[in-house]
Amino acid sequence: MLNEKVAIITGGSRGIGRAIVHKFASLGAEIALIYGGNVKAAEEVSKDCQEKYGVKIKTYCCDVSDFEQTKETVTQIKSDFGGVHILVNNAGITRDGLVARMREEDFDQVLNTNLKGAFHMIRHCTGLFLRSREGCIINISSVSGLIGNAGQSNYAASKAGLIGLTKSVAKELAPRGIRCNAIAPGFIRTDMTQTQEGNPLLSIIPLGRMGVPEDVAQAAAYLATAGYVTGEVLRVDGGIAM
Repeated sequence: MLNEKVAIITGGSRGIGRAIVHKFASLGAEIALIYGGNVKAAEEVSKDCQEKYGVKIKTYCCDVSDFEQTKETVTQIKSDFGGVHILVNNAGITRDGLVARMREEDFDQVLNTNLKGAFHMIRHCTGLFLRSREGCIINISSVSGLIGNAGQSNYAASKAGLIGLTKSVAKELAPRGIRCNAIAPGFIRTDMTQTQEGNPLLSIIPLGRMGVPEDVAQAAAYLATAGYVTGEVLRVDGGIAM
């Protein structure tokens, strides 16, 4: 259970992030939901969780690729909630294309959001974790960061970078009681993966189906409560990368 815990979840208004918000709220956590621009979706998630689970939840519009915006947002969350115990770095974008024709801005935007955004949030939350000698960081990586995916060199690079970030942060912060793990989802049925329906990799998933956001949310709930697990990359991929 996550009673009396405060969780920041980025990209929490849809897809995997939305499922994690619901899962954590169902376990009693208070939620700081960060979203990138869809205020209607964020407010719907917030209202739904308050009505179903009776937990405190507030929404914050923030571009995680912006260092100062994330700093200001974390400061506001501290003021609103008094502290933070869990950080889930889920915000992510895709700008798919073959590397031979990929624009530099498409490469940069994906890394700035998916990888640098996670760094920004970790950087600004670490002080709160250190003061309480408690913290749990969960980075949502991808199976693409483990095995690559044609047409996604920028996305795969950002997600592979998240794994390196996870392991380094885990080693740095473990002596202070702060854990850092990653989840590597495979093909999960969300708005972002609609373009992957014809991907030939789908035919080689051992479990024979795409996953759903709730599969990832269940893994996040485990990592949020697994007090002796750190530096781990937990695949939620139907076996595609084993």
